[in-house]
Amino acid sequence: MHKLGQGAITTEKDVDQIIFDWGKIHFLSDENVTGSKSISFGTVVLEPGKGHVRHNHPDADEIIYFVSGEGEQMVDDHPPVKCEAGACVWIPKAVYHSTINTGSGPLLLVVAYVPAGSEQALRQDPAVTIIPAGQH
Repeated sequence: MHKLGQGAITTEKDVDQIIFDWGKIHFLSDENVTGSKSISFGTVVLEPGKGHVRHNHPDADEIIYFVSGEGEQMVDDHPPVKCEAGACVWIPKAVYHSTINTGSGPLLLVVAYVPAGSEQALRQDPAVTIIPAGQH
């Protein structure tokens, strides 16, 4: 990581890799990494046929940007919508949602939580494996 005054530049090598049976996450900016409390930001890779099932974030809005691959996005218990690269999903605070990879290859997403903090619950999940920064 490169500290630049009060800012920072990070890469996936600088942060923990958070692994689930459905994929992996790298939070490139959150309170643990950069000190940011206003927004957290990271990359998510969902494996084919896998996804992050119905859940919500009671204290934060979430934005999901589809970088590559294809999937189905459910928001507020409405029928899922097919999404591919270039789609942006806004999920207001406390709204239930899910993201499922329907393609044959990995689905790459960028996610942000506003305010930061909701991402910390992922670290507490009993199914998580965390590989510390610099060890992956």
